[in-house]
Amino acid sequence: MDFLGAHSPELLPGKRPLPPVQGAFEAPHGTTIVGATFPGGVVLAGDRRATMGNLISQRDVEKVFPADEYSAVGIAGTLGFAVEMVKLFQLELEHFEKVEGTTLSLEGKANRLSTMIRGNLGMAMQGLAVVPIFAGWDVDREKGRIFSYDVTGGRSEEHGFAATGSGSLFARGALKKLYREDLTESDTAIAVVQALYDAADEDSATGGPDLGRRIYPIVTVITEDGFKRLAEAEVSEIARTIHERRLEEPDGPRASLL
Repeated sequence: MDFLGAHSPELLPGKRPLPPVQGAFEAPHGTTIVGATFPGGVVLAGDRRATMGNLISQRDVEKVFPADEYSAVGIAGTLGFAVEMVKLFQLELEHFEKVEGTTLSLEGKANRLSTMIRGNLGMAMQGLAVVPIFAGWDVDREKGRIFSYDVTGGRSEEHGFAATGSGSLFARGALKKLYREDLTESDTAIAVVQALYDAADEDSATGGPDLGRRIYPIVTVITEDGFKRLAEAEVSEIARTIHERRLEEPDGPRASLL
């Protein structure tokens, strides 16, 4: 990123000049990403819908990517710039490891992503924002951690769970009632899919599990063993079970009053 900035800054996602446009400009946007920690790691998941204004531009887009062996990025915002930023971030981490012979700390990775988002501020001010969630296993602290960002690159560590994107308000509200610190890995996966289901129920830009087309959320887990993406069969079983329960209780599981 530093090399491009010095020699060919126009190649960076946030440095490209935009042509003048008349009227509204719509670009595909990714929507809701959720993450939650559990005692052995962290789960990061995202719905599959991309929107362009009031239209669904893609039903099976992928929004959660491995950053390296022990971390992952979930993207919300302008889809083209977000995917490009993630690819550049992956390359940055790989380059650092090859040059230094060691990996960046999780804090270092989170800080580097913050710098890249800040470099996209000009685009964000023109409506082409990228707002990811970064999650990973902290090898030094031996626990899963989640970092959220704003469009200026401001970074905050989230404790327990986090959400970003158009349906994040509803997903966060769902997790607030479902999340517990002692959840197992499988229970945490169920909780984040429940949160995405609630987000899709209230936010038209968030896509719920599409049983007819067999399109399900992407659910990833990062532990001391590294990054893994849950198999489609496992996620489909979670989604179908939640769907069957929602036929009886459309608003989802109830939290106790006290």
